[in-house]
Order: sequence, then C-alpha cells, then structure tokens
Amino acid sequence: MQFFKYLGGRLLSWFIVIYVGVTLMFFIPRFFPADPVEAMVQQMLINQALTPQEIDSIRQTLNAQFGLEGTLWEQYVSFLQNVIRLDFGPSLSAFPAPATDLVLRVLPYTVGLTLFTLLVSWTLGNLIGMVAGFRKEHTSSKILEWIGIVLYPIPFFIMALVVQIVFCFILGWFPITADIVIGAGAAEFWGSLIRASILPAGTMILLGLGWWIISMKAMAQNTAEEDFVRYARFRGIPEGRIGTKYVFRNSIIPQVSALSIALGGIFGGAIMVEIIFQYPGVGRLVFTAIQRADYNLIMATATISIFAVSTATLIADLIYPFIDPRIKYR
Repeated sequence: MQFFKYLGGRLLSWFIVIYVGVTLMFFIPRFFPADPVEAMVQQMLINQALTPQEIDSIRQTLNAQFGLEGTLWEQYVSFLQNVIRLDFGPSLSAFPAPATDLVLRVLPYTVGLTLFTLLVSWTLGNLIGMVAGFRKEHTSSKILEWIGIVLYPIPFFIMALVVQIVFCFILGWFPITADIVIGAGAAEFWGSLIRASILPAGTMILLGLGWWIISMKAMAQNTAEEDFVRYARFRGIPEGRIGTKYVFRNSIIPQVSALSIALGGIFGGAIMVEIIFQYPGVGRLVFTAIQRADYNLIMATATISIFAVSTATLIADLIYPFIDPRIKYR
C-alpha cells in the first residue's frame, strides 16, 4: 500500500511537470516578434507573384496548419489535444514534413550522447572524488581536486570552441562539422557516428567531471571522519575495505540523488555543443527552429524533450529507495 501511495505521488508530480512545461511551450513562442505565417508568405512572394486574394487564402491555410486560428484559448485546447496525439503539425523550416517526425529523427542522437556522457562523467567523477576525499593528505588527491575545481566553472561553449580549435583546426584530426553517413551499411553508419560523437562527447565529459569530483570529494571527506569509520579502523579493518564498504557506499547515495536531478538538465549543455560541432541532435534542431520562428517545431522539440527528461527523472526517483535502504516508500 505504501508503494502505491509513493508511486501515485511521483506520477502526479510527473504529470504536473509535463503539463506546466507544455503550457509554457505553448505561450512562450507566441510572444516572439516574428510571425511564422508571414515569414512563409514572404518567402513565397520572392519566387512568384500572387494576387491579394491568393495571399489571403494562403495565409488562412497556413494559420490552420500551424494551429493559429481562433482565440488563444481555442488554440490552447486544440494544442493540448494535438500533444496527446503527438501531432504538432508541419514544420516551417522543412515544410511540409511533420514536426514530430523531425524531432523523433534526431532525438536518439541527443539522448544517446547526453546519457552516455552523463553516466561516464558521473562514474569517473565519483571515483576520482572518492580517491581525493578518502586520501586527502596525499599530493595526488590534491591534484585531482584542483582538476575538478578548474574544470567546473568553464562554460560549455568555451570548452567546445577550444576543443574544436585544437583538434579540428590545429591538429586536423576531426572534421569541423559532424558528418554522419545515413542510408549506408551498418558498419559505415556506426563508424561515422562514433567519429562525429568523439569531440562533443569528450567536451561534455570533461565539463561534467568537475562538479562530480568536487561534490564526491566533499562527501567522501566528511564520511571518512564519521564515528563508524573511526570504529572500523580501531577494529583493524584494512583501509581498502573501509574505503569501499564504508566510505564509498555511504557517500555515493547523495550522488545518485544528484544524478536524477542532473537528468533534468540533460539537454542544457547539449544545445551549445551540438550547435558548435553541428551535431545532428535536438539542440541544433531547436536553434534552427528559433532562427526561423518555427512554432510547431519549437513546441514539438520542447514537448518531447520535457516528456523524455521527466520520465527519466521519474524512473530514477522510483529506483532510489532500492539503492538507499534508509529511504522508504511513503
């Protein structure tokens, strides 16, 4: 019974987060100064001459396709109905392709890149931070701590630009833009995908390491000074076992909680990195949609991203009590 109460509360929070996020994504693009319908009409007028009646007919058709007909409330209700069906209408930047298809086409690239880099940086950062905190008097531990302090405040776009300049322009080891071969054989596709993902993934891993090293170092250092750790030393338990069984197991629990929170910002750094490296992911798609005032593509990208992140956070929240026995389903 307690589990179902716990599950119900988490599902309610999950629903509220998605609802609020989707609502914001509906209203925010409508405050943009650019009008997607007028932008598309102007593009048509460049290539062909149209009468005023034809322009009005095209404008009405586009307003219907982009969900801009009726009052704001009518548009909102219609938008929620379309969200349930995952139907966001056609994309302006790739008309008449459905916006949902464009997002689902690039979503696996971003999810794979961000999840891989987050898990790698979380694992390496916690291991390094554990060593730095448990063996705080050693010179190597202080060096590891300084590495985390130096990496943590660097903005994503600065690190991405430095990596691109060094490895693309100076050394010439990688192409400036990501080039993924689609439609070829599996070996060629995966080879091009891995090659295109090395620099974006390396950038995100380096920047993610900083925070995990600093936070884990602080947790391990505080845990190492607890009474139960001192008692273990008095009993003559080897330092290696104290580090793994006592310090690490108790220090990693808050880091698992921080991991679930980090999932909420999983696309934050990916947007800048994908734009700089021209990686074909959600971040680059969002940038294109904002440039062209593509309402449907913006809403499709944001809505699907909100759903994916909220679901990942929900899963992490549900498995957290299994990791920490002190947390109960209540």
